[in-house]
Amino acid sequence: MEHFSWFTLIGLGQYDYILGSILVLIILALAGFGIKKALSREDSVLPDEKFSIRTIFEILTIDFLFDLFTNMLGSKERAKKYFPLLGASFFFILFANFLGIIPGFLPPTGNFNVPVACALVIFVMYNFYGFKENGLAYLKHFAGPVIFLAPLMFIIEVISHFVRPVSLSLRLFMNITGDHLILGVFTNLVHYIIPAIFIGLGIFVSFLQAFIFTVLSAIYISLATAHEAEIE
Repeated sequence: MEHFSWFTLIGLGQYDYILGSILVLIILALAGFGIKKALSREDSVLPDEKFSIRTIFEILTIDFLFDLFTNMLGSKERAKKYFPLLGASFFFILFANFLGIIPGFLPPTGNFNVPVACALVIFVMYNFYGFKENGLAYLKHFAGPVIFLAPLMFIIEVISHFVRPVSLSLRLFMNITGDHLILGVFTNLVHYIIPAIFIGLGIFVSFLQAFIFTVLSAIYISLATAHEAEIE
């Protein structure tokens, strides 16, 4: 099924997912600078009188994501430590998913390369955090609780770790691709009212998939950075 893209008008349709990703990063960067500027004001502790982009980000970051990470990682200090990676992943995937709902744009996460890149970043970083937190003792996470089963457990654990980025990327790619395909089909069949229902469904799926990806990433970080005594 052919989808119209604004980028085809300038002859860059084949780079749609790259340009879409760059567009999302620019939007997030501008939003970040805007919020930072707003927080630098003397009255920044007071909430905005009107519903604004700052309000949306405050609700999503402080009232939702930060509390979620605090509960999952065990403390506010750990949540602050890993929030830049997890928060950035959530907002990038969320806005990349949202981009596909706007007419003339394809969701960057609907191209398999983008979910794979996101999943590989999480894979590399949670292993890095594991070694940073535990040193070489991190390898004990792969050995299991029974010493004579360690060789077998090591193989099983290594395979399960390599499966994680595959499952993360496949889940995100297939759900967003399927959702965008359904939206496109029904929009072509019926031009009024019905597409609004599927746009609402698309917003829900976009949020849900960003949430699932981020929660699983937080779980992987939590497991990797757990100390030996916590595991036992």
